[in-house]
Amino acid sequence: MTMNPLLREAELIQTRRHFFGRAATGIGTAALASLVNPELFGDQPQTQLGAMGAPHFAPKAKRVIYLFMSGAPSQLDMWDYKPQLQDWYDKDLPDSVRNGQRITTMTSGQKRFPIAPSTMKFSQYGEHGAWVSETLPYTAGVIDDLAVIKTVNTEAINHDPAITYIQTGSQLPGRPSTGAWLSYGLGSMNANLPSFVVLHSTVNGGFGGQALYARLWGSGFLSTRHQGVSLRSTGDPVLYLSNPNGISGAMRRKMLDNLAQLNQQRFDEIGDPEIQSRIAQYEMAYRMQTSVPELTDISDESQETLDLYGSEVTKPGTFAFNCLLARRLAERDVRFTQVFIRQWDQHGNLPRDIRRQCGIIDQPSAALVKDLKRRGMLDDTLVIWGGEFGRTVYCQGGLTMTNYGRDHHPRCYTKWMAGAGIKGGIVYGETDDFSYNVVEDPAHIHDLNATILHTLGVDHERLTYRHQGRDFRLTDVHGNVLTDLLA
Repeated sequence: MTMNPLLREAELIQTRRHFFGRAATGIGTAALASLVNPELFGDQPQTQLGAMGAPHFAPKAKRVIYLFMSGAPSQLDMWDYKPQLQDWYDKDLPDSVRNGQRITTMTSGQKRFPIAPSTMKFSQYGEHGAWVSETLPYTAGVIDDLAVIKTVNTEAINHDPAITYIQTGSQLPGRPSTGAWLSYGLGSMNANLPSFVVLHSTVNGGFGGQALYARLWGSGFLSTRHQGVSLRSTGDPVLYLSNPNGISGAMRRKMLDNLAQLNQQRFDEIGDPEIQSRIAQYEMAYRMQTSVPELTDISDESQETLDLYGSEVTKPGTFAFNCLLARRLAERDVRFTQVFIRQWDQHGNLPRDIRRQCGIIDQPSAALVKDLKRRGMLDDTLVIWGGEFGRTVYCQGGLTMTNYGRDHHPRCYTKWMAGAGIKGGIVYGETDDFSYNVVEDPAHIHDLNATILHTLGVDHERLTYRHQGRDFRLTDVHGNVLTDLLA
């Protein structure tokens, strides 16, 4: 009798899993022992190599800090100076500029698209005279350390697909995030902290703005050990990290030892690699019981450092606190730290709201660059600042000389990068007179991600993972390194 081919395939899968589970028992037991009793294998737990084994070429950056402005800051009011627009106040955007490009449903019903010149004053800063808005005086002070990229562009026009796109390389959910790719490819440099940490910043005591979903720092189809660990803004940084009343450290250790043995037994039976991920994550949580409280205790920081980050730096959850925490994570060799702050979605009352937002992020962002530089860490730490898309030159809703709103604009917007492998003091790319289209040196988000990987010694075309018959990568099927940004 001929066996059903589907049943035969299922049998082979189970046989392979069982075989590798049995064959790996010796290695698996040694690996488990090194996790449970690291003192038997040296004084300190060992870091973990990634799937690449080593970078593809000599890296400039060891780690990344990504300051993400969720909601899309207006490039017109911060970076992309267009003084000639004053003559276009309340005139319609020419059809030749828009050229039939799609717009969101929030403005598609407007009868007009009136030009809204920025009310912000701009000045030139740095050796090369980069234009920066009055909303960013502290950032202007470190302009010679930044590469300002004015021509970032994306196809996504709404928040969720746009953030998903720049974080994972796809507008559709389910792909690994940038930090997960780096954890997978390069591994961890610190056995006591995750290789990928996420920090959420409060605004006026809350969050607000567009929701951020865990898949934005998820591992997708990679092992769950590569997903970002999100630290909470209030209370224990990680839920259930502290032992409950009546449970001592020794009792916790004994419980984890027994649990690890049960998990290893199950792995030997079925060979599911996620079981080993579970073992590693339990052990990481145990180590974090000591490392995280030490990380978040900033009492050892000098008053000079606290003053550098601003008055909110001592309030857990604030953007200032999280920027300082990001530096402390970098000191402890966390591979990828992402700091989110929301409430940049300014469809109305933009002049007032963007001043408030910049007042929150300007000093801490600049302080992070200064702090890393004075400690000699900017040489091997890459810092990135920006959002998911930009803002339109035309007004959403009513327009006055002092007030306006702006809709989503994916065709061009501004981000900056600083630190390892990046030229400082440059402005890359140029937009048209309306900050609507790119006219010189476009920087697609795949190009941006390819460049980020390049600074870490990663060829973006070679960091792949085969899933469902296809080789996936962060930059999907295209993307070019922006060589003019490289030091």
